[in-house]
Formats: sequence, structure tokens, C-alpha cells
Amino acid sequence: MSITLSRITVTAYRVPIASPVATSFGVMHNRPAVFVRLEDSDGAFGWGEIFANWPAAGAEHRARLVVEDMADLLLGQTFDSATDLFAQLTDKTHIRALQCGEWGPFRQVIAGLDTAMTDLEARRAGLPVAQFLNAEAAHTVHCYASGIAIAQADSQIAQSRAAGFSAFKVKVGFDLTRDTDLLRTLFTTLGAGETLCADANQAWALPEAERFVATCADLPLGWLEEPLPADAPLTHWSALADQCPVPLAGGENITGTGSFADTIATGVFGVLQPDIAKWGGFSGCWPVSQAIRTSGQRYCPHFLGGGIGLIASAHLLAAAGGDGLLEVDVNPNPLRDAFDPWAGASDRGTLTLATTPGLGITDLPDEIAGFASFSGEVHL
Repeated sequence: MSITLSRITVTAYRVPIASPVATSFGVMHNRPAVFVRLEDSDGAFGWGEIFANWPAAGAEHRARLVVEDMADLLLGQTFDSATDLFAQLTDKTHIRALQCGEWGPFRQVIAGLDTAMTDLEARRAGLPVAQFLNAEAAHTVHCYASGIAIAQADSQIAQSRAAGFSAFKVKVGFDLTRDTDLLRTLFTTLGAGETLCADANQAWALPEAERFVATCADLPLGWLEEPLPADAPLTHWSALADQCPVPLAGGENITGTGSFADTIATGVFGVLQPDIAKWGGFSGCWPVSQAIRTSGQRYCPHFLGGGIGLIASAHLLAAAGGDGLLEVDVNPNPLRDAFDPWAGASDRGTLTLATTPGLGITDLPDEIAGFASFSGEVHL
């Protein structure tokens, strides 16, 4: 059934935080998010989220891209499906992105719009998104605690454990000697059945990554994430994989079906982590998730943002099946928690998907309204 879009609403948000969130490449001093709503000529609607963590001014920039650079490609246009929208927008924004060299922002906006269109389609079909993608989709997904600062890992892991998590991921890549010493101590605190992963956020060149791997060779990490830049030569990734006794993980900074196909084919990664808000939305990430699983690699979607993107990632993981884990940033974020993804449950180690159509989101929570930094709406 064709879909003619008649209204687009987008809002950027920023929430002050008491404790900055540090990665090896920079520090987040607030929590941003961009939520977008599409409505068709029949009044059906859908919600999506656009990646907005970086750069610091990224949220407002991407929200303005929707209103000022994309609306002419959407309003009054008829699409056969979200996949059709994704393909058309990718094609029609190519020169615009080339002109300004902003491939990332355009891809991220298209990803959020695709998520909103998929939500709209699933609502029209009367199905949750997971079942819309796959009738045999699971109704629950397992989660792991992410965003844990290595220097505060003792307390953050204890808090995460109390919240029901049994798998944890700490951020490394700050000081190699200190990081490895702290990791070694953390392993002595883990309980039976608990898993610890490490994320370097692209911190190292090959020699530093090799040093880390050699120092931690006896530690049973669940995986080592982005020890090298995403665009490091394949020879460097292969060399590190040959030396690393635990799976390498990556994918949040890979874009394009072809790039994922090439990455999967190398066999370098044991865990692949596409981010639905950074590239692809459902139209791109759903086939990629299937290809990852078919290859025998593990699919664990990356996500670090607000509530809509987290819920969308959960639906995608549930549809894909397998032994994947949903990433849940455990740092305070009202733009995530206001959506109550766990429906009041205290155990966050498992997320049960709503059975309502689409992503189960009708309106944005009232309590986030005061954090809006930009709002825009265009309609026929």
C-alpha cells in the first residue's frame, strides 16, 4: 500500500548531566537526542530517532537538516514502503551530501526517517515492528550494561548487577597500563555466569592495541570492541585478530550494505554491531543483521541515545533472533528512561517488547518537553 507523507515533526533535546560521560576520543557534557515523527495523508504516523551524540552541536544540526534540507524530498511524496523511502532518500541526497562533505549527518537523518516510516508501516499492519519484520520474532531480548567508565567500574558494575544485568562493558583507551590493571582487578569481582567486555572507542594504533591484547591475553573478555579506528587497514585488523584470544567487535562506525558485506566476509569480527540510528534504520540494518547471523558471527546492535532508538534496536534484535545482546547505557539519561522501555520492571537484564502496533510509542513523554532545544514542523 502506498504512503503519501503529509507532515513531519522533529525535536532536538539536551539534558544537563552532573557527571560527564567520557570516551577515549571526547567527553559528553549533556545528553542529546533527536526524535522525528512522520504522518501520512490518512493520519497514520510513526516515530524514529536520529543519531545525535557527536559532534557537540549535532542534535540541532540534524533536526534542522530534516526541516530545511529533507522536507522537499518527503512532503507530498508517495512511497511504497520504508525500503523505498530509504532508497529514494539515499539517492536524492547524494549530491547534497557530496556538496558539503556531510555524509554522516545525511545518513543519520535518513536512518531516523526510515525507522519512523517502518513504525508507521507496522502500525498500519496492526503489528509490533519485530513481528512485522519476522512473524517468528522473539518477544524478549537480553541486555548488557554499557557506558561504564573504567575508573568508576566497581560502583557502576555493582549498581548494574543490582538492576539485573549479568554482562557489562567498560570503556578503556585512556591509559593503557592503568586500564589493564583495573580490568584485571575487575575480573576478581565478577560472579558466576557474569561477562565483562571492553570498548576502546577506536583509541589505539596497531602497536598499542597489540600491547593491550598481549597484556590481557589471560583475561576472558566477552569481546574487545573497536581497539583500532574503524577505517584502519584490513591488514591491521587481521593482524590483531590473529593475536587476540577473544572476539573482536565493531560495526557502529561502518555504513552501507556493501561495506558490511565486505566486513562480514573478512571473518575478522566475532561480534558485529550496526547502529540503527547512525546508518540504515530498519531497511539497512535488518538485512545486515540476517547476513551477520548467516555468517555465524554474533549480532549485538550498538546504541547509545534516547528511548525511541533503544526500543527500535530491541525490536530489530528480537526479529533477528540468535544469542545477541541489546546494549543499554547505564549512565543517567532522562531522554531514554522517560519512555520506560522496561514497563516499570526493576530487572533490566531482559527487555520485554510491547505487543502494541509499531514501536508502541504514541506520544513523546511530557517530562522531556522542557529539554527541547529545537523544534520544527512542516506539513502540506
